[in-house]
Amino acid sequence: MSKLKIGLISLKSPPDSQDGAAKFFRGIYDYLSKQGHDVKLITAKWNYDLNDPNIIQLNIIRKRFLWVPHFNLGVIKYLQNNKFDIIHGNGPKGTLPIILSNKKRFVSTLHDLGPFETEFTKIPLERELIKIVAKKSTYITTCSNIIKRELKYFIPSLKLRNIFNLYSAIEHKFKSYPQEAKKLKDELEIDGPVIIYIGRIASYKGVNDIIKAYRIAKSKISDLNLVIGGSPDFSTEVQYKNWKKKYKDIHFIGFVPNDKIPYYYSMGDVFITYSYASEGFGLTPIEAIACGTPVICSSMPAFKEVLKDNAIFVPPKSPDLLAKEIVDLLRDDEKRHNLIKHAQKFIKRYSWEEVGKKLEQVYYRFLNQ
Repeated sequence: MSKLKIGLISLKSPPDSQDGAAKFFRGIYDYLSKQGHDVKLITAKWNYDLNDPNIIQLNIIRKRFLWVPHFNLGVIKYLQNNKFDIIHGNGPKGTLPIILSNKKRFVSTLHDLGPFETEFTKIPLERELIKIVAKKSTYITTCSNIIKRELKYFIPSLKLRNIFNLYSAIEHKFKSYPQEAKKLKDELEIDGPVIIYIGRIASYKGVNDIIKAYRIAKSKISDLNLVIGGSPDFSTEVQYKNWKKKYKDIHFIGFVPNDKIPYYYSMGDVFITYSYASEGFGLTPIEAIACGTPVICSSMPAFKEVLKDNAIFVPPKSPDLLAKEIVDLLRDDEKRHNLIKHAQKFIKRYSWEEVGKKLEQVYYRFLNQ
């Protein structure tokens, strides 16, 4: 098949962002580039110079509520001066500048529908933005079938034949690193089993419930440790500072560089992700499993779809039940071993080769429509 000229638009990209949406777009950029396509990833410049001539880092005003419009202006100008066979936007914020550029045909990826869900995430402006993006996209990709179905439910005018489910994937670097894990435990002066959470510190991520569950579980396993990695968003900054003051026995390690994340996963005896809303795929539990760490997570539909029987599921907002599962898993070596052994075979399907081939098929179908 002919090689394509592809423009990928994403407000953020690793290593500046570790969220699943940013990782997904960096992953497809890397895959498509290796296949010989002419790919440009247009993103904002945050803290890192990515040193790749095909990653276009646009300077932005780095003040909350200003960076999005400034990014839009930069993308609009770039698209006016550069032509592509395929233009693909990452989420509402990555797709909006394509629409503002008056492009009539493009692909968008919608990772979750948080603004339609809980009271905290029901943001009217973002709901309307998702509706606009979804209705104007020629094709939409989602990262789970549950998001595909929810899109059709919330926006009935969408045609299912134009929505394609593409699960995300994990990089080859996600594997067990026992020596590096031991070094981290020594640096943190940790002795005993470790619960680990790495991800965004946002209200809907359930970090407060993880802390509550840890306190309960620690009353039964006295040498239990909790390591929390990630930076707070604007809604949890004050709460995060209060946690650090109040819970001196919890290791709040802040932002974790991308290349160090597998080491922290490897250090954990159990990885927990406990969202109560807005999950479209759930990349972190897949990464943790690849590093040999068993997973306990909330029983969100997307988690259950993606992880199947390769994790322990707990109803969200139930720290007592979460604590029970933590204690049971840490006290049962055979159960923990069998869970991770079974899951290791399962995650082999989440490769960029599989995801990338499906995305290429979507692109060629787009061009032939």
